[in-house]
Amino acid sequence: MNQIIKRDGTTELFSKDKIEDAVYKASINSEKGADREIAIEVADKIDKKYALGGQNPSVEEIQDLVEVLLMETDRKDIAKHYILYREKRSEIRKKSWELDELQSSIWKNKYRFNNENFDQWINRISNKNPRISKLIRQRKFLFAGRILANRGLYKTGKKVTYSNCYVIEPPQDSIEGIFDTAKKLARTFSYGGGVGIDISKLRPKGALVNNAAKHTTGAVSFMDLYSLTTGLIGQRGRRGALMISMDVSHPEIEEFIDIKTDLEKVTKANISVKITDDFMKAVKERKPFDCTFYVDTTGETVVKTMDAFNLFNKLVKNNWDYAEPGILFWDRIEKHNFMSEDETFSFAGVNPCAEEPLPSGGSCLLGSINLSEFVIQPFGDHATFDMNKLKSCVRESVIALNDVLDEGLNLHPLEEQRESVGKYRQIGLGVMGIADMLIKMSMKYGSDDSLKLCEDIAKTILNESVIQSALIAKEYGPFSEYKYDKISKSKFYINNLDDEAKEMVEKYGLRNSQLLTIPPTGSISTMIGISGGIEPIFNLSYIRKTESLHDEDVYYKVYTPIVKEYMDIKGITEEEDLPDFFVTAMNIDYSGRIKMQKVWQEYVDASISSTINIPFETTIEDVFNIYMDAWEAGLKGITIFRDGCKRSGILINEKPEKDSKDKKGSDNAREELALTVEEENVDLINEEIGQSEKFVCPECGNEGIANTGGCSICLKCGYSACS
Repeated sequence: MNQIIKRDGTTELFSKDKIEDAVYKASINSEKGADREIAIEVADKIDKKYALGGQNPSVEEIQDLVEVLLMETDRKDIAKHYILYREKRSEIRKKSWELDELQSSIWKNKYRFNNENFDQWINRISNKNPRISKLIRQRKFLFAGRILANRGLYKTGKKVTYSNCYVIEPPQDSIEGIFDTAKKLARTFSYGGGVGIDISKLRPKGALVNNAAKHTTGAVSFMDLYSLTTGLIGQRGRRGALMISMDVSHPEIEEFIDIKTDLEKVTKANISVKITDDFMKAVKERKPFDCTFYVDTTGETVVKTMDAFNLFNKLVKNNWDYAEPGILFWDRIEKHNFMSEDETFSFAGVNPCAEEPLPSGGSCLLGSINLSEFVIQPFGDHATFDMNKLKSCVRESVIALNDVLDEGLNLHPLEEQRESVGKYRQIGLGVMGIADMLIKMSMKYGSDDSLKLCEDIAKTILNESVIQSALIAKEYGPFSEYKYDKISKSKFYINNLDDEAKEMVEKYGLRNSQLLTIPPTGSISTMIGISGGIEPIFNLSYIRKTESLHDEDVYYKVYTPIVKEYMDIKGITEEEDLPDFFVTAMNIDYSGRIKMQKVWQEYVDASISSTINIPFETTIEDVFNIYMDAWEAGLKGITIFRDGCKRSGILINEKPEKDSKDKKGSDNAREELALTVEEENVDLINEEIGQSEKFVCPECGNEGIANTGGCSICLKCGYSACS
């Protein structure tokens, strides 16, 4: 027997190993325990039965025979588990997802089109691809939001894009260039895409200009123009998202860092500083740092010498106090990817959640694999991770994202986007559900065993993605700017690909210049009831508010889905009785977060959206140390959100008593770098919080908001915004 007939009518090579694997998995938690020998015996019998050839059997015929052979053995317990698992998978193939009120609201308000039913929705977003339909039904893979909402709608005449976000060409240093960028923002937002722009090319305040003003008002002065543009353009089920970045070497960087300490300024954009290794070394060594800008049109050079340590402290203090700006470690971004040795290629900025560094016009076309669905026998003593099924899912996902890329190539709002995407063909395959996966395997997030498992998974995803991209290149050719002599010299290629992947690239090339990224997956992960991106679960439970029939607010506790599932299985009724591997974003040691992100970043050629949620009582020095550790760990960027900061509207975590004080640690290894900023009084901070901006959902007015991976998610209706 050479082939078997799959359920969708296609054929694939017969694999005895798959039969052995399936029987062994059924035996793992059976009453009499795991049995590899019986799995081998059953697989051998099936192999011999069909070895002489003849008509190719179907998958169902093979599975029926497995059941018969198992019933003929003395291990009826394995047969029972195999039959039950088979019935469960059959049910999944036919049923719609079971969604609670919040999950259903997200699906209906953000992703369903024109009252389509679940099957119609699956057919639309998969373009009737049976293999990707199966993965979506099984919750093993899900496209990102713009694909879920928009795929196929161009046929109705709608102006849509399949890309979540773009980076557009940095505004040129002229009044025309500045307003051309605003026009590009408006056009892209109108199609539903978010945007990242870098303003480092705009001359600093006070520099000469050749017009009536004589001196420019500076790069920072135009940030509100771009923020206003973002707020003016509405999008279905989400707010327009904008990232504005600036290089740390720009003379106006201090003003940039301070801009959002005014809660009325730049309210519709995230901001991040592009930090270089030279600057970070100057911080460690407490050296001066020159911020320099040369103006081509006037020949003027503007130089501002900064105290690197003090400037970095300002950034840290503002982040502790206002949750912005974020940090992009730009040298790591530029060096840790397949294109690092190609002098003709450069990144122009990052998307709003910072997981996608992109060239001018580049887009992030995203999809994520739900790792929690690959755990075999979850919550048990013998829980294992199905690496073979993951490999298959990765291959199918890369094919699916390339299909979407081709289908949507002419749908991008701007010509520079259509040109850039056509040249470089970036896709962003990511992961979600990591925290759920670890809980199912009784592993503590950030522990040594969790890091080892995630490293194995990350390396597998990278190499399988590369192999599949090479196979697509074999059929359709590599991306147009592909240069093997450049890609093969990148450290990312040399250090992370195994021999098989390297051989495939050398033979066929790559169809995609960028393959992997880990977005926050805020809405899609909430919709299917799992943790987002690489984040730990946000909380064990949260409080939801609803109105009763008597128009009174009623508050009730809702458990995070993985917590409720575990408690139901184990018969636990109180959170306090959960084992210690149930860590949350608010109580996990930040070093565990950094270690986890480091493991994934090594094998991700783009970047990772990661928000370290820290409790109210976290000190400024703690934030300083998080950033220093993140840089030294080789991360590409990180965001910090302190619960109760002046930009916080989160109402689901308890705040400390009013008489608590902002503490300072004394046993840190970097005592010589202790901050010199004046300690804040928490009483004063609490008073200011009461007057600060609240994150109120614009769809339903709810104030219960969760922040995860750079996204704010309404806990009532599922509305999301990058924030």
